[in-house]
Amino acid sequence: MGAHGVKAVFFDLDNTLVDTAAAGRRAIEEGLSRLLQVIKALQSKHHYGEGEARLICDKVQAKLLKECHDPAKMCITDLRISHWEEAIQETTGGEANRHLAAECYFLWKTTRLQHLTLSEDTRGMLTELRKGLHLLLLTNGDKQTQREKIEACGCQPYFDAIVVGGEQKEEKPAPSIFHYCCDLLGVQPAECVMVGDSLDTDIQGGLNAGLQATVWLNKAMTTPVDISPVPHYIISSVLDLPAVLQKMEHKINSKLGTDYTASGNE
Repeated sequence: MGAHGVKAVFFDLDNTLVDTAAAGRRAIEEGLSRLLQVIKALQSKHHYGEGEARLICDKVQAKLLKECHDPAKMCITDLRISHWEEAIQETTGGEANRHLAAECYFLWKTTRLQHLTLSEDTRGMLTELRKGLHLLLLTNGDKQTQREKIEACGCQPYFDAIVVGGEQKEEKPAPSIFHYCCDLLGVQPAECVMVGDSLDTDIQGGLNAGLQATVWLNKAMTTPVDISPVPHYIISSVLDLPAVLQKMEHKINSKLGTDYTASGNE
């Protein structure tokens, strides 16, 4: 498989190839009882219940969504332990408890990594695509965190190269990281397709870098009227990508046929 003119496909990781959000939610749900035990063990005099534990988890999730990490100032582990520390203190009052926060964080992290999987269908699709195309994994984020996710889901064998934004000078949507990916594979931007769930980083980045096409993974398929930036294609599952590539191939073949006919008539 492979559309004429397309030599490489760049894939986002989080919530594109692996459902990071769902893994995080499952980590919270499965960790509630254990979290409650940890809280009771370390602060038994307060006798926190499930309601407090759930509220702490909700607060942590909210902090993760708003997270802004500068690796030059703080490592990701310390930052995320701080999220738990703040959430516990905001919920229960009293003095901060770094030890409790660290236990909660590592529990959540371990459980989440256990649920990060590359589905069999996705593995099969990548295997087939790689027979005719170069595949590259391009993910933003802290290098330690992203490398742990990559290791956990075992996706390395399916890609010709893996690029983590936290290891580069700039992350998506900066054109430089896309051009770096092109150089790694020995291809031109106009020969590449970007697939991802984020309009702001994946789609805007692909457009900024002059890629041939951008494919937005919109699982909800409730597209806003004034969507911006505008992707070339929209899919509801990453497994729909081969059909998009076939559509691109058909368009290119049709155009080549038209150009050939026009040339013959001159």
